Amino acid sequence: MAITAATVHTAPYEIDVRRIMEVLPHRYPFLMIDKLIDIRKGESATGVKNVSINEPFFQGHFPGAPILPGVLLIEAMAQTAAALVVESLGPDMEGKLVYFMSVENARFRKPVFPGDQVMVHTSRKHARGRAWKFNGECKVGDDVAAEAVFCAMIVDR
Repeated sequence: MAITAATVHTAPYEIDVRRIMEVLPHRYPFLMIDKLIDIRKGESATGVKNVSINEPFFQGHFPGAPILPGVLLIEAMAQTAAALVVESLGPDMEGKLVYFMSVENARFRKPVFPGDQVMVHTSRKHARGRAWKFNGECKVGDDVAAEAVFCAMIVDR
């Protein structure tokens, strides 16, 4: 499962939510990304999360003052990274589960509100076998909403 010249895409590309649902097992209400843009196989990708007031967690977080829970921003980073891994490693990885192994240095800088569009930037720090480590950052416009370093592992179902 090494990243080779054959697995690295020469130009950045994007995928829509239908493709995301082919590569990830997540479904509504827990699918946290709407599309991936600027995919560079084996290297980085940017997830796009369009935040809607209709999402179920806003009923309780917080009534009258809705903000996107920070842990869901971390989950959006993980899903963006997982989709990148599957895109990088090919069809044999589609539908596999990707488990968190660690989350380090998580910081929540600014709240995210309904109506915001979150750009979820992930970049590979390193990969060893089925374990991948990433830098992640969620931005709304020019403002960093959250950031973390995290590690995940691909597992068979």
